[in-house]
Amino acid sequence: MIPGLQTAHKPVGASSHSLVLALREQAAASGPRIPALCHGGTLDPFAEGLLLLLSGPATKLFPLFHELPKRYLAEVVWGMETDTGNPFGVPVLRGSGPLDPEPLERALAAQLGWQEQVPPATSAKKVRGEPAYRRVMRGEQVELPASRVFLHSARWLEHQLPSHSRLEITCRGGYYVRSLARDLGRAIGCGAHLRSLSRSHIGPWEDPGAGPGVHVSGAALLPFLRTRRLDDQEVGALRAGQTIPPGTLLSPVWKLPTGFPPPVPRVAALHQGRLRFVLEEREPGRLAVDLELGRGI
Repeated sequence: MIPGLQTAHKPVGASSHSLVLALREQAAASGPRIPALCHGGTLDPFAEGLLLLLSGPATKLFPLFHELPKRYLAEVVWGMETDTGNPFGVPVLRGSGPLDPEPLERALAAQLGWQEQVPPATSAKKVRGEPAYRRVMRGEQVELPASRVFLHSARWLEHQLPSHSRLEITCRGGYYVRSLARDLGRAIGCGAHLRSLSRSHIGPWEDPGAGPGVHVSGAALLPFLRTRRLDDQEVGALRAGQTIPPGTLLSPVWKLPTGFPPPVPRVAALHQGRLRFVLEEREPGRLAVDLELGRGI
């Protein structure tokens, strides 16, 4: 198995972890050594769409993908809030669905930008090292604290009032679309939940659908960062814990949407075409290792 990033489509009903397990089985069939494997951001079982599968040293890059924009398509059902935020939960609030789209436009506009958002209790957020949803499944009461999240853009695609509406959003990692539906329903006083959810993009990558995904390695793993090419001496210096000068930094080949929060400034460092390090500026005019990726990807 070649280390790197693989795009995949997660179907409705499957867990994100099940795709990792399937990849692990493929790796086991191809040889005795199974590389480290993980996915780049959970999708709920009722949701579908793009999942990033990371293998080998690329698993260390997971935190960087959290800072990328993610695009979702969602169907919001009006008139009932559920405890899970999806169709399979217990109703906790009922009301009459809206007849006029104008209050929905105002409620959605109020959610843009940075907000304090309470995640669903049935989420993968960790509570003392364990996903919250597992505690809920055991019958425990779980109250999660609000997290700071960012909604970059949102627009209604279609209204079938008072029943449901279709929505497209772009947000930063860590955002819960189920919580958005809940908060919109509360804002207009009728309750709401998600009937369906699909993730179409994460940064430069898109959902491959039923077709084969793409495998990415080298500089293409971090197209949103500046790039620095290293010589043998610089690789040795970095591995020894030393710093190097910025040298020639190439601009990112993929740019964030205008107005999207920029990630922490980092540099993708390549040696002989392989991604070897992620660097950061820890002192003026010097680059130090933030992540080391072994022999490279």
